[in-house]
Amino acid sequence: MTPAMLLPYRPVLGQPVLRRLLPGLATSALGDGLALVAVTWLALQLAPDGQRGTWTAFAVAAYTLPGAAGTLLLGRWLGARSGAQLAGWDATVRAAALGAIPVAHLAGVLDVGLYVALLAVSSLLHPWGSAGRFTLVAELLPQRHHLAANALLGVFGQAATIVGPPLAGLLIAWVGAVWVIAVDAASFAVLAVSYRLVVRDREAAAVSERDTAAVRDREAAAVRDGDTATVHDRDTLGRYRNAPAGAGPSRTSGFRIIGRDRSLLGLLALTFAFFFLFGPFYVAMPVHVTDDLHASAGTLAAYYTAFGVGSLLGGLLTGHLRGRPLRTTLAGIVVLFGAALMPLGLGAPVVLSLPAFALAGLVWAPYQPTATALFQRRAGTVDLPRVLAANGAVTVLAVPLGTMLGGPATAAFGARPTLLACAVAILALGLVAAVSAARPGAQNTERTGPAGPHDRPGPQTTGPRDRPGPQTTGPHDRSARVKAPDRVRPGAS
Repeated sequence: MTPAMLLPYRPVLGQPVLRRLLPGLATSALGDGLALVAVTWLALQLAPDGQRGTWTAFAVAAYTLPGAAGTLLLGRWLGARSGAQLAGWDATVRAAALGAIPVAHLAGVLDVGLYVALLAVSSLLHPWGSAGRFTLVAELLPQRHHLAANALLGVFGQAATIVGPPLAGLLIAWVGAVWVIAVDAASFAVLAVSYRLVVRDREAAAVSERDTAAVRDREAAAVRDGDTATVHDRDTLGRYRNAPAGAGPSRTSGFRIIGRDRSLLGLLALTFAFFFLFGPFYVAMPVHVTDDLHASAGTLAAYYTAFGVGSLLGGLLTGHLRGRPLRTTLAGIVVLFGAALMPLGLGAPVVLSLPAFALAGLVWAPYQPTATALFQRRAGTVDLPRVLAANGAVTVLAVPLGTMLGGPATAAFGARPTLLACAVAILALGLVAAVSAARPGAQNTERTGPAGPHDRPGPQTTGPRDRPGPQTTGPHDRSARVKAPDRVRPGAS
């Protein structure tokens, strides 16, 4: 890895809070990589004979889908929380629920039903945790560093999908799948502690800043009134310690916020369609390898490894896209991804389709960080947790729904025609998105949500070049519109 490749990530690595969180994030990502194998393997071991396929599907679904319900049911209580709180609570719930699996095993009460139920509990806050993670990025960093930070967080997951599964295979053979789940739980416990330390430090800093502002206001008022004794009176400081810092965020659902913003609604629709159309590949790809190519499981593993390596490289390159218009970048990603899948659908030999699938991974990786950066620009930090949680609740359903469609499509038309149809549909989707992005005014990302304290320059500075710009809104002006142009020059302030 060259120093030039790491250049966009230096401001992210230099941010003190994120730098302290990175080890915990890397640890939990590795735990998730282990879980890719351990979750299904333990389900196979616990399921009754003749029902293994059904219970394995339940286990995989339980590890992801309940988060959509959590977004709908818990938004009233979680929508106003900070990014670090949301991410920390998700890590805590995951650590507790997954940790209960080996405990139940030791107690002799673990069966497949309890196992699936605990997996469901562990994923209940996952969209909120993801939303909190990227909200924290928006709170801590200037806008021009959001894409690099999002990409860096994604790189951990991409690396874990390469390292985690083979490591999980070794650990399962050594100690068993239930103890690999225990390692996953421990990794989330480490992350939960990391977030708790961040919340504590940020709460202390907020109280200190509020106290200082309160004293400054009282002293200014005392000077105006001629009460010089009050200027030096610090005994009333505690009266301001719990004073509200302005109007709190609204309780509006993230779905409503997205629904009344055509830009965010279009972005959500593009993401859902993109992920949905990729879903059938999880069914058609193995059938294509076995029936059409007459190859072994090793060939299938080679495709997935190539995709993972391409994704890792693509994640590292994502930070260098920050000077590009985000909507055009998203449309280009979808077009290139569809084109990269075409060799599989056209029946090209492995020597051609394998590098093409690696290229698909390369262009797939920047999509989610770029889409998240667009959400971060369009919605202020006040609305961002609810908006991102709603986005996560919808997109988490997209791939499973597409996978469900892949079964009947593959059975009816065959694996290769299904792969070709998906590739063509993704390519067409990207072209439609590109035409939409080319319309006049389509690249505007003026913030429509209320601007929180972290949307203003000043406290966000991370280096000598990140100087704050002029402040044009008051500290409690929630109705302000903050200009956030989609094209940001590298290094611009």
